Amino acid sequence: MNITVVGTGRAGASFELALRRAGHEVRVAHHDEIVDTRGVDLVLLCVPDDAISETARSLAPGNFVLAHVAGSRGLGELAPHRRVGSLHPLAALPSGALGARRLVGATYCVAGDPLVRDVVASLGGRARVVDDAHRTLYHATAAVAANHLVALMGYVGELADSAGLTLDDFLPLAHQALEDVARVGPVDALTGPASRGDAATIEAHLDALDDAHRPAYVALAHVAFELAERRRSQLPA
Repeated sequence: MNITVVGTGRAGASFELALRRAGHEVRVAHHDEIVDTRGVDLVLLCVPDDAISETARSLAPGNFVLAHVAGSRGLGELAPHRRVGSLHPLAALPSGALGARRLVGATYCVAGDPLVRDVVASLGGRARVVDDAHRTLYHATAAVAANHLVALMGYVGELADSAGLTLDDFLPLAHQALEDVARVGPVDALTGPASRGDAATIEAHLDALDDAHRPAYVALAHVAFELAERRRSQLPA
């Protein structure tokens, strides 16, 4: 199909390359350019979230589908267009080259016109539907899964430095934990003092941490205790 990607940042570059490789005819436009929509099947907005509505209003309505790739925004952002949709990939897009590879086979949150499902299918992806009422919660979940995980690794790196080690020393352990989550789920993958109800060891950890690092540990320990309690509640009486 003929697709115009509006936006030249990391998302735009990733979609441009992935869609070209999937066999689509792709044109690219900057978000403040006048976009020619003649003969276009899909205009895909890969612009900052706050620019979606303004960019949509700048385009003359036509028979094309106008879609955005924002996880936290609904279809109302695309007024006054008649055929609208959205497809948000559950994939980190740090660069065009790496992002394009990750878009192939990714899971996408979709809504609106059925054409967006065709786009996902052409990329070998899996389409999941999230209604507008749950859109912000969905995006918050994505942020926790990716952005907060990166932030957590930054926290691990700071603790490692304080102990005279490096983040690289702990990355294999983190990889193993994620592999276990994928294999058996978070409840059964949990190990460590919280999983055993070992409050004394956790208190010792808190004593060893400086004031700046203690709040994050406490918050994460509470979540770990809740996971451990779920596991205990599933055990036969």
